[in-house]
Amino acid sequence: MREDVRKLWPEIDWIASESLREQVARTWELALDRSPLTPGDLRSIPFTLVVPDCPASFMDHKRCVVHIALRSAEAMQEFLGSSLAIDMDTVVAGAILADVGKPLEYALEDGRLVQSDRGRALRHPFTGVALAMECGVPDEVCHVIAAHAAEGNLVRRSTEAWIVHHADFMSFEPFKTLK
Repeated sequence: MREDVRKLWPEIDWIASESLREQVARTWELALDRSPLTPGDLRSIPFTLVVPDCPASFMDHKRCVVHIALRSAEAMQEFLGSSLAIDMDTVVAGAILADVGKPLEYALEDGRLVQSDRGRALRHPFTGVALAMECGVPDEVCHVIAAHAAEGNLVRRSTEAWIVHHADFMSFEPFKTLK
């Protein structure tokens, strides 16, 4: 499974901290162990069930989020770095793990992808944080996972959480207007 996770997420190598790289990879391994989905499924399933016939795959969306988040953080660091601290490892790890709970939201019924019972009861920010904490992911990164979606509107987001939140919605909202 480790090799599959590294193929899905070459961006893990962008994380400077070796221990955080390991925790991020282990969290994705755990998610895939507990999901009916395979690593190959993540390359082909739609990234959301909210958009009918969504044309973008889970991995296309997720990797796009990581790239947008990193580039945004770099620009912010370049122009605002003297007045706004940004932890790049937290941004990258948080972006990679933001939807780690999502594979637990899916079920396969008669060859069709549907929302699982767990997905109806607990959205992916909750299950994602649980998986990450089980793997020893630091609280700062768990905060990004918890706050990246609408649930984050109820807490005070860190700078890193704001970056990942906007990167995620930048690559999600336009799909809601497709015809």
